Amino acid sequence: MKLSENEADVIEASITELIQTLTTSITHTIISFKGKWSSIGSKLPDLKTLVSDLYNSPQTALSVNLLRSVSQTLSEARDLSVLCHSAYLPKLKTQNDVDSVSAKLDSLIKDLRVLTRVRIDVSVSTGSVGGVASTEPVRTQTRNIIIGLQVGNAESRNSALEQLLLLFQGNDKHVLIAVALGVVPVLVRLLDSTSAPQTKEKAVTAIARVSAVDSSKHVLHSEGLVLLHHLLRVLESGSGFAKEKACVVLLALSQTKENARAIGCRGGISSLLEICEAGTPNSQAIAAGVLRNIADFVENRESFIEEDAISVLLTLASSGTVLAQEYSIACLSNLVRDDDNLKLLIARKGVIDSLRTFWDSASSGTSVGILEVAVEFLKTLASDERLVETIIANDFIPRLINVLTCGVLGVRIQSAKAIYWLGCSAKGRKELGENGCIPPLIVMLEGKAVEEKEAASKALSILLVYSGNRRVYKKEQRGIVSAVQLLDPLIMNLDKKYAVSMLMSLTCSKKCRKQIVNSGGLLYLQKLVEMEVEGAKKLQETIGPGKLWGVISRR
Repeated sequence: MKLSENEADVIEASITELIQTLTTSITHTIISFKGKWSSIGSKLPDLKTLVSDLYNSPQTALSVNLLRSVSQTLSEARDLSVLCHSAYLPKLKTQNDVDSVSAKLDSLIKDLRVLTRVRIDVSVSTGSVGGVASTEPVRTQTRNIIIGLQVGNAESRNSALEQLLLLFQGNDKHVLIAVALGVVPVLVRLLDSTSAPQTKEKAVTAIARVSAVDSSKHVLHSEGLVLLHHLLRVLESGSGFAKEKACVVLLALSQTKENARAIGCRGGISSLLEICEAGTPNSQAIAAGVLRNIADFVENRESFIEEDAISVLLTLASSGTVLAQEYSIACLSNLVRDDDNLKLLIARKGVIDSLRTFWDSASSGTSVGILEVAVEFLKTLASDERLVETIIANDFIPRLINVLTCGVLGVRIQSAKAIYWLGCSAKGRKELGENGCIPPLIVMLEGKAVEEKEAASKALSILLVYSGNRRVYKKEQRGIVSAVQLLDPLIMNLDKKYAVSMLMSLTCSKKCRKQIVNSGGLLYLQKLVEMEVEGAKKLQETIGPGKLWGVISRR
């Protein structure tokens, strides 16, 4: 919106005249509320300078409306100052009117500073290269919107928020441009207690959109406790939609220890649990995700117990959406990870049934990846020997073995880790071997990921304690070779004591000892002995130190 030259001159002249008139009125003839008028008078020079700067800048609808507001407020102040030339007037009402005018001038000066600080360049460079020209219109539009978020009344700010949300729809590049231009701190300020509920809802929606772009999350983290405080207030008193969007942002922020602790200490767990109980299906899932992140840090776990979180999470793990079940199970897994008493408690409350139902549902779907949280939870429960019998009785062994060959690395690794804990009991070792877990674990020994190799070797090291499993292992063509290869010192970040333990369990067989030597085991062991790897010296002595030169000569 462009002012005509005549209208612009009229407004500027009007404002200049009003400032001069008001200054004279305040300086020479004010009788009532002199202190307040003196304060108003001290603002007028700044106001005059800012109006001049804005008048000389490119004009937009915002600047036009703002200049008109300045003129209207100065006119109001002038008329009010005339009343204060007398000592006989309604004191209380006049004082309120003077305070109101002063506040209006403060707000206008603030808005003028925003507009004059950010120079809006609406021209598009035709000589730009590298795609800059194509983004300049978006930058210009975004600058205008960001200014609109900071000036004017509630209605104009809501309009700017709506424009921003439209700009953000389906285009991450637009989000990145807005973030680079400083939109996040502006949005955070709109979440304070003075903003209308509608404004807060739109602001938190925009922030949630920013949180969905990975390369912008660091800007949210830099807002620190101020943003967290506002988001938690939204969880307490916002609309259902606003609460859901606040959870989206908290899901991104709660991944750091400092933020997770702050959310836990400021009543966030209680609010999130309320959403898990009574929110929409989508908000329940996201809230459970935030709780999962918070529960990952041991400092917050006492708060979960105090809020009776386990009952809420167990209910959601049984009846929520697939995502809500996944996050609830992950949260429970984090909560009980280092507490055997809690493991026993949730087992008594029926978590095994919920876990089995989720497992079977995930296994029948197209995304086996979501099984990782279920397998990890089973591993956590299996680490308590009191629950091993229950786990076996609920047919989790065949379920575990079935996913050892799935295409998701994380699922395979967690399955092998769970097998290790189940294998710590005699019954578990026997059941696992009889159900066929040895062959797929041997395949995992040759996997590409070091973590997969280690998880499989650790599981096999405990399973081979049982003689029946050793018989199965010896029949596998690649069994000995795969284990010996793990002794190679060139394989970095691999705990080789498990491979050593596996091979040690097989040395009762002369044939196996010969296979270990022929596969190069002695050469590797000599280096592992020097590295003081646990069990390496004993294994070296068992398979015969005198055979080293024979192996070398044959090569």
